[in-house]
Amino acid sequence: MNPTIKARNLRRHFGRTRALDGIDLDIPAGRIVGLIGPNGAGKTTALKAILGLSSYEGELSVLGLDPARQRDRLMEQVCFIADVAVLPRWARVGRIIDLTERLHPRFSRERCMHFLKNSKVRLDSRIRALSKGMVVQLHLALVMAIDARLLVLDEPTLGLDILFRKQFYSSLLNEYFDEERTILITTHQVEEVEHILTDLIFIRDGQLILNSSMDEVHERYVELMVRADQAEEARRLGPLHERVLFGRHIFLFDRPDDERVEALGELHKPSVADLFVALMGNEAQSGQERAA
Repeated sequence: MNPTIKARNLRRHFGRTRALDGIDLDIPAGRIVGLIGPNGAGKTTALKAILGLSSYEGELSVLGLDPARQRDRLMEQVCFIADVAVLPRWARVGRIIDLTERLHPRFSRERCMHFLKNSKVRLDSRIRALSKGMVVQLHLALVMAIDARLLVLDEPTLGLDILFRKQFYSSLLNEYFDEERTILITTHQVEEVEHILTDLIFIRDGQLILNSSMDEVHERYVELMVRADQAEEARRLGPLHERVLFGRHIFLFDRPDDERVEALGELHKPSVADLFVALMGNEAQSGQERAA
């Protein structure tokens, strides 16, 4: 089966800035992929290339189509939710649903109404009268009512309270996702999505720092917590990163010698947030933490 997204030596330069610097990528169907990186890392540039919104060098195929040349066909099978909803504020909810039904051949009004029935969104309400959470609920209902094969989410819950964020991801998993669809998520709230991800990608300076399944991440990386008097012995085992928490030293290892590491202290699986800090941080930061 062809991958949903396939990239080979994907590049995009803005003057001397390498927004995408030779990326190779294969994302199969039925995966939930987190694309995580600091500001300016290349996430938005990658999303724009995938959605056919910007030019690029190299090879890129999305659902077997060339985003640059076949965007109209591609958009029949792709949905996108950005951090700022672009629904017209003057329009009423019912009008938005009518327009979507007329414009998109794969939209189901019945499914849209099903997703909205338990919300406070009313058909006669104007968009400007809805809270941000309600606008996101409406946007999600419109998107989930489209029989798309790829859903791209760019900071979809930014600015929402915790109840709306939990509801958003619950609806996404229970009502939308299946083994035929692929979801690509970019977010800075990694702690809220790590439990739903099947794959994890870290990007920095236009390059992929990590590109693994979550199963591989859990098998590969381990954290060791030791007392201060054991820290030097742990350092001799070659950790990737060190931090200090409440006087205990925490080391990150990549495929360590389990017996030697375990003999020193407590072992834990790192969270995505901690793994991100460890792999994406700089030597200066690590040295400061080590000296603490």
